[in-house]
Amino acid sequence: MIPKRSAVRHSCLSLCGSLLCLLPLAGAQESPQVGAAKQESPVFQRVISNQKKTDDALNIYERIERVENRKSGSDPKALQTKISRVIPAGTGVAHIPVGPEGAPTDAAAYRAEIEKLEKSLAWAVETGRPQQEAYEKVAKKRKERDALIEAAGVAFVFTFLEKEQRDSHTLLKYRMEPNPKFKPTTRTSAVYTRVRGLVWIDEPSGQLARIEGEVTDDISVGLFLAKVYKGSRFMQECYEIAPGIWLPTYSQYDFDGRKFFVPFSVHERTFYTKYRYIGQPAEALSTIRAELGKSSPSVADR
Repeated sequence: MIPKRSAVRHSCLSLCGSLLCLLPLAGAQESPQVGAAKQESPVFQRVISNQKKTDDALNIYERIERVENRKSGSDPKALQTKISRVIPAGTGVAHIPVGPEGAPTDAAAYRAEIEKLEKSLAWAVETGRPQQEAYEKVAKKRKERDALIEAAGVAFVFTFLEKEQRDSHTLLKYRMEPNPKFKPTTRTSAVYTRVRGLVWIDEPSGQLARIEGEVTDDISVGLFLAKVYKGSRFMQECYEIAPGIWLPTYSQYDFDGRKFFVPFSVHERTFYTKYRYIGQPAEALSTIRAELGKSSPSVADR
């Protein structure tokens, strides 16, 4: 079945986000050779820095997201498809429904959503106590994610396998396996002990290009009220969408599990296109207000 946006589904996708924190670490070695990544390597520091830049870029680039839900991971047809213009809004993200080509299907409803976004951005650029508290929550989540990235540095052993070509880019392919010496300090980092997979790193830039992962044992989520089953899988691909800016272009989650005694499935594919720089809230507000002043609404260019 296709679950609604329930707490369990949110927990599963949050789990995916936690797993993706480990992405940049496979490029830690000075040169491709069999063995574990070395944390002291300058390359390691470069890749970590790149991943943080990716996180930052997602807060200043809008995009079109096409989310397809399927009955199972092998089902060729989507049972449900949602297409949205996704716009960062300071302390949150706006998802505005659009049509298959990224254009509005209902001009009045679309404009209403843009006007709602304008109010959110106007609120986000103010400097009152509510805004301060909201940004503190954002900063706390970012700090937790950074901690997970650092934990992944010792949670996995990355073994170089081979070089592969993707278009004009040379990718370094690594096998990723749990480090038996790793002692998790949080429930989230404990997830790393139950994941294995493959990662591809762009050799010249030290950027993540692709990851494929598999859950090797059941994982508890949502304060242990639910489980993601062994065999669940996830993957993500990234491309350079602007000079030095690598962002996701495709992701896939195939998670099966249960909440209490009720089974659930999350089989979701997301395509990210038409990235466009929109900037921090003050800059984004100016752009959105200019858009509202046009005779007809527009969407992201590219």
